[in-house]
Amino acid sequence: MSTGLLESPLRARRDGGHKLLMPYVTGGIAPGWTGYLRAFAAAGADAIELGLPFSDPTLDGATIQEASDAALARGATAHGILAEVAELRLDVPLVASTYYNLVLRDGPAEFCRALRRAGIAGLIVPDLPLDEADELADAAAATGVDLVLLASPATPRRRLDEIARRSRGFVYAVSVMGTTGERAALAEPAAALTERIKQGSDRPVLLGFGISTPEQAVEATRRADGVVIGAAIMRRILDGAAPDDVGAYLTGLRRALDQERDETRWPATPDTRRGTAP
Repeated sequence: MSTGLLESPLRARRDGGHKLLMPYVTGGIAPGWTGYLRAFAAAGADAIELGLPFSDPTLDGATIQEASDAALARGATAHGILAEVAELRLDVPLVASTYYNLVLRDGPAEFCRALRRAGIAGLIVPDLPLDEADELADAAAATGVDLVLLASPATPRRRLDEIARRSRGFVYAVSVMGTTGERAALAEPAAALTERIKQGSDRPVLLGFGISTPEQAVEATRRADGVVIGAAIMRRILDGAAPDDVGAYLTGLRRALDQERDETRWPATPDTRRGTAP
C-alpha cells in the first residue's frame, strides 16, 4: 500500500510502538502564533493540526469558535496563514483543517496546490459528506495531500468501512455525537468506535473531541493509535498561555503516553516495583 507524506510517518511511529499525539492550533490566533507550532514539535507531537479559521465553524464548540473569531478579527486569512507556514522548517507533518466553503472559494485543485506549496501534508474538511468527496479527494491525491475522513459513533458499518478505505493519513474517530470541546470524561462510545474502524482497516486511528487530560489520553490510546487535542490547547491560548506554557502541557501528555507504552511492553515485576532483591 502506498502512503503519503502524512500517513507514512504516522504508520512508522505506530508500528514502532508509539502512541500518536496530534495537537491543534487555530492559525493566526495571536501575534507570533507560529511559535506554538515550534513548541508542539519540541514537545513530541507526531503531527500538528492547523485550523484555517472560518466564520461559521459548525462542528466546533465554543472554544474553537472563539479562537476562530479572534483570528479573523486579527485579519487572518487562509492564504496569509499558509504563507507564514511556508517559511517554517518543521520535521513534524502539518494537517490543515477547515470548512468546505474555503475550499470552494479557490476550487479544490488550486486549494490543494496551495497547501502543498506551504508544506502541508494532510487535510481535514469536517463538513464534507463522503458522497460528495470525490473531487476534493482526487485533487488532494494529485498534489500529494492526504485527505483525512471522519467517522462518528453513529456511522453505519458499511459506511464506516468505506470511510476507512478512502481516508488517507489516518481515520479521525469522533468520540461523541456533538461539537468539539473539553469534557470531564472520555465518552463511552469512543472505544467501541475505534474497534469498529480497526476491524476494516490497518490505517492509523486517532481519537478526538473532548480529550484534555493525560488520563483521558492514556485511556483513549488503549484502543486508538493516538489522540487529537484541540479545545484544551485553545482554551489555554485564549487565556494567555505562551508557546512554552502550552509546550509544557503537551510534554506532560507525551510523557503519559510514553509511560503507558513502556509499562504495557515491559510490565514491572514485584521485585523491580519494590526496587529490592528477591
